[in-house]
Amino acid sequence: MEVLILSRLQFAAATFFHFLFVPLTLGLSILVAIMQTKWYTSGDEEYKRMAKFWGKLFLINFGLGIVTGITLEFQFGTNWSRYSAYVGDIFGSLLAIEATLAFFLESTFIAVWVFGWERISPKLHLASIWLVAFASNMSAYWIISANAWMQHPVGYVVRNGRAELSDFIAVITQRFAVIEFIHTVSGAYILAGFFVMGISAYHLLKKQHVSFFSKSFRLALAFALIFSLFEVVQGHLNGAEVAATQPTKLAAMESHWKTEKYAPIYAFVIPKLSGEGNLVQILPIPGALSMLAYHTPSAEVKGLSDFKPEDRPPVFLTFAAFRTMVALGFLFVVLTIYGFVIRKKLTEHPKYLRIMLLAIPLPYIANEAGWMLAEVGRQPWLVWGLMRTSAGVSPVDPSQVAVSLIAFILFYGLLGAVAFWLMARFAKKGPAPATAAA
Repeated sequence: MEVLILSRLQFAAATFFHFLFVPLTLGLSILVAIMQTKWYTSGDEEYKRMAKFWGKLFLINFGLGIVTGITLEFQFGTNWSRYSAYVGDIFGSLLAIEATLAFFLESTFIAVWVFGWERISPKLHLASIWLVAFASNMSAYWIISANAWMQHPVGYVVRNGRAELSDFIAVITQRFAVIEFIHTVSGAYILAGFFVMGISAYHLLKKQHVSFFSKSFRLALAFALIFSLFEVVQGHLNGAEVAATQPTKLAAMESHWKTEKYAPIYAFVIPKLSGEGNLVQILPIPGALSMLAYHTPSAEVKGLSDFKPEDRPPVFLTFAAFRTMVALGFLFVVLTIYGFVIRKKLTEHPKYLRIMLLAIPLPYIANEAGWMLAEVGRQPWLVWGLMRTSAGVSPVDPSQVAVSLIAFILFYGLLGAVAFWLMARFAKKGPAPATAAA
């Protein structure tokens, strides 16, 4: 295989694995902070136990996120050196700020929180976990700003054969960055809510620590319900932004080939083996794609046939990622609304609890599908309209990348197995007894 394909596979493997841990860090940090706040304001010791129990799972997840994030950044120098040389003035500055500001703040106060129980004042200890939550989410903003710049480059000039930063404020405040950040963290909050609900459901089915896990479930349910509803509405804004900045991605999202007004979204699709496109589309909803893209059903949407083949993204992967993300997003709304209705009688609904236990992986799939849509749909551009992916790869021997790709997969597979085994072990064990926690 050529070095470009191998490098893309390696970066994809590292990114997808890293993003198994990032969303839970973002969402669970806030949930733990809310639990500790409820203990601080109410004096209810059960909330203190909740903060400690869910905080332990947060720490395991946080540690894996750090390890996988560091190796991911190394690839900009090893596998994508031409890209780094061309846009490092812009991209590198955002990563540097994330590391020196947000990550250091997060790492410092997570140590204060872990070792500060009973050693510092409750108010200062509570502040430390909120600072961890703030720094985690601030860290995400810098990373997403960097990615948003690749999706929609602004605030730069091309000088001396390089893209150089000309307007830092434009880069970090552009609409694409703000919308992408809101969409990403909302997905992370949904994941954290379903993670807590799923583990709580496990214990409620076994009738263990019923009061503890009923409270945990209801708190996470409210959290997930708010952001599930918000994500569906906010996703419409994303569609309009993609239409304005990345029309080929929009067309690929719905396998839309013909330029037309009242462009439809098809309710059902099946793969086909030959011919233009790779999907058979059934039951059109007239004007739905036009509405998604331009807020009016009569708007004209450009089809893939009007773009050069070399400028089109992989259609099937983009389409499948989009449909997966959207379908799961609506499922989360249904599950959380139903849960809200029965929230005071959870133990009387074992079927629902079993569904929520089995639903733990679904937000992970939705988040990974979202990133696949963002990155695969951007192809063939590494930086949209500025640098093609093929131009950014390092001039290295394919065998070197092949060896490191295999090593990454084996190492990450082992690391992931250990991490999820640890989280499963502590999750099944349940919280410490009330006297021990106090």
